[in-house]
Amino acid sequence: MENNTPESMPKPAELPFVAPCRQLSMSAPLRWIKLGWQDIKTAPKPSLTYGSLMLVFSYLVGFIAWEFGSFYMLMSLISGFIFLGPILAIGLYSISCQIQIGLKPILGYCIREGKRHLSNEAFFAILLLIVLLVWARATSIVHVFFPMDSDPNWEDLILFLSIIGVVGTLFAAFIFCFSAFSLPMIMDRKVDMITAGISSFHAVMNNKLVMLFWAFLIVLSIALSFLTGLLGLVVLLPLIGHATWHGYQETIDASAWPKHD
Repeated sequence: MENNTPESMPKPAELPFVAPCRQLSMSAPLRWIKLGWQDIKTAPKPSLTYGSLMLVFSYLVGFIAWEFGSFYMLMSLISGFIFLGPILAIGLYSISCQIQIGLKPILGYCIREGKRHLSNEAFFAILLLIVLLVWARATSIVHVFFPMDSDPNWEDLILFLSIIGVVGTLFAAFIFCFSAFSLPMIMDRKVDMITAGISSFHAVMNNKLVMLFWAFLIVLSIALSFLTGLLGLVVLLPLIGHATWHGYQETIDASAWPKHD
């Protein structure tokens, strides 16, 4: 029988700095989507409620940006949505975790889990805030070099969005590598955010093509959400959130760190 006493647990000095990762097949992201959909069918009420709350939040942010800012501020916030995705989905990781261990998923448990990991979440939120501030400054610089009227024509608008897209891709690539599996890892194991982030970065770099396909599916889901006036977030955000949990489970071997109670 395995010894689960505290003495048998790895001491902090014995823990690796980076969690090892597995090599993935190109079909892995589609498998995660399938498992995510099964989680939605298993727990439709908490999953879709979570998605609905994020929809209301998105409308509120959009209204504030449009009412008190400008069209360009609104576009910057919309393009920056991909930065916020991982932390917005943290409750969905908890729902998938609850399903995995045989609990009946409830949103109240998600809130309790959020409080438990508050320090790591705060660190991640500060990192996102810094990136978003730099991103906002970058879009302002683009606007300075490419000034447009309040009623831009299509050529100017396409040029502005193209440049913003290139700049945003650089920011999003860094955030994606750091956050692809880091938040699910801290939900699952007693690990700090730095180790989880570096482990996520390591896993992405060792599965570049697969993770590029996964990033494409995430961007596609965001695009579909915008095409539906953000209504698609109600289903697509829970789907991607649940799928991310299963992606973490399949990709990263975090067995060196003890599980949360």
